[in-house]
Amino acid sequence: MGFSFSKLFNKSGEATSNDSIEAIINSIELEPYGVSEHNVLFSGLNELGGYFFFQTVVVGALNVKCKNGAQLMFKGQDFELTLNSDSLEFETNPTETKGRFVTNIDFQIEESDIKQLEKAKLKEIVLTVKGREVLFTKYKDE
Repeated sequence: MGFSFSKLFNKSGEATSNDSIEAIINSIELEPYGVSEHNVLFSGLNELGGYFFFQTVVVGALNVKCKNGAQLMFKGQDFELTLNSDSLEFETNPTETKGRFVTNIDFQIEESDIKQLEKAKLKEIVLTVKGREVLFTKYKDE
């Protein structure tokens, strides 16, 4: 029998839709940090009780339920930094737009790394979750 459930249900973890990066950026009033083919990365730094967090929100086709955490790697000119997620468990939430999802992930970051990250000329940002990599490029408002 030549039937594949993975093709039917798209096991890649990225939903298919007519949603676009431009539509996501235009519908959210925040400045994007990075963009990939099907996702937009929004981020910000936060501090709570002396601990620093790099908070991220991925909006787009990424759809995961994770129990093993994630990593966020920053790569730039003479710079590389890998952050581990603060929580091992998180999951994506659907939005009202078909095929668009929201995934909130907080990453632990040291204060010294914040200063280096702010100075770095980033080439790419890689989110690794459940064995998959989502490659973002630093967003530059044209």
